[in-house]
Amino acid sequence: MAQMRHFEDFQVGDKIVTRGRTITEADIVMFSAVSGDWHPLHTNVEYAKQGPFKERIAHGFLVLSIASGLLPLSEIDIMAFYGIEKLRFVAPVKLLDTIHVEFEVVEKREKDERGGVVTFRQTVRNQRQEEVVVGTMRSLIAKRKQ
Repeated sequence: MAQMRHFEDFQVGDKIVTRGRTITEADIVMFSAVSGDWHPLHTNVEYAKQGPFKERIAHGFLVLSIASGLLPLSEIDIMAFYGIEKLRFVAPVKLLDTIHVEFEVVEKREKDERGGVVTFRQTVRNQRQEEVVVGTMRSLIAKRKQ
């Protein structure tokens, strides 16, 4: 198991590249069931053929949810997720696309004696290295206990 990273361990410019994850039919169906979003662009082959992408695509929030699960959370002492800003879905993710996430530290700010806020530029890419989702994520990360 990798060593736990704390606030002190992050520097502006640091990068984390996650493992990949393929988007499957099961992902689409399960996300539709959980979210209640059964839009035919995601769930109806014939409807999607007539649409702008000529095939079904994954829900944007499904892609974002999978991307958040790719972050190596067991290796970072995250106390709280502060949110995502400037989130953009810039390209479709199709069934059987494989996505990964690239995080770059763009800012670091002390909060209190317990931790600080680290701001990451988050870029989700497909197997062709095309950007599909971009945004800025902030997390409160614990300081190392003295």
